[in-house]
Amino acid sequence: MDTADFLKTLDREGRLLAAAADAAGTDAKVPTCPAWQVGDLLRHTGAVHRWAAGVVADGNTTPRPFGDLPDLDGTELVDWYRDSHRLLVDTLSAAPADLECWTFHAAPNPSPLAFWTRRQAHETTVHRYDAEAARGGTASPVAPELGPDFAVDGIDELLLGFHARSRSRLRTPEPRVLRVRALDAGADAVWTVRLSAEPPVSVRGVDGEADAELSGPADGLYLALWNRAPVPHVSGDRSLAELWREKGGF
Repeated sequence: MDTADFLKTLDREGRLLAAAADAAGTDAKVPTCPAWQVGDLLRHTGAVHRWAAGVVADGNTTPRPFGDLPDLDGTELVDWYRDSHRLLVDTLSAAPADLECWTFHAAPNPSPLAFWTRRQAHETTVHRYDAEAARGGTASPVAPELGPDFAVDGIDELLLGFHARSRSRLRTPEPRVLRVRALDAGADAVWTVRLSAEPPVSVRGVDGEADAELSGPADGLYLALWNRAPVPHVSGDRSLAELWREKGGF
C-alpha cells in the first residue's frame, strides 16, 4: 500500500466511525474498550487527529502536546469528531511529499508524510471497529477491498514500530521467542518476536525456533494483537498469548 491508499482508507474509516458513533449514541458502552463510552472514543480519536494534523501542518520536529478535550456530548461531539477527521484528511492531502516533521516509532516508512498517513489510517480503522462494536455491529476490521494487505501492514507497524519502543510492556524475565503468522497473506506474512527484559525485537520471517505461535487470518490477528479479540489460534506455550493479552496494549 502507498500513501494515497492509506489516505483513502483514513478518509473512509473516519466517516464510518462517525456514522457508527452517531447511531450508537455517545453514552453507549464500548465493549472492545470496557472503560470507555462512545463519547470517550470520539474525544480520544478526534484529539489524536487534531494532534497529528498539527504536527504535519506546523512541521514540528519535536513532540507536540495534546490539546484539551472538548466539553461536548451528543450530536455536538459527533460533529466535532467529523471536523477533526476532516482537518486531518485535508492537512495530509495538502502536505508536501518532502515534508519534514517528528515521528515517534522506527518501523520502516518512506517519509514522515507516509508515517503519519499510515499511522492515522490504522488508528482510525481500529477505533472504527470499536464504534461499530458499540453500535452492536459485526463488521470486518478491514474493508474487503483491501484484502489482507492492510491488516498485514498494521501487524508489521505494531511489531516493528510500537513494540520496539521503550514504552512496550511486553517483556519476560527470561528470553522467549514468539512467532506471529498470518495464514491468508502468503509465506512472507510471518514475524519472529524475541522477548526479554528489554523491549521486544521483531523481524519479518522465520528466525529460529519459537516457544509459541499466534496465527490466523490477517484481519483476525490484526484485531487480536490490538487486544480487540482473542487470538484465532495459539500453538506452543499458551502463556505467551496470555502475556500479550495482559501486557500488549498501549
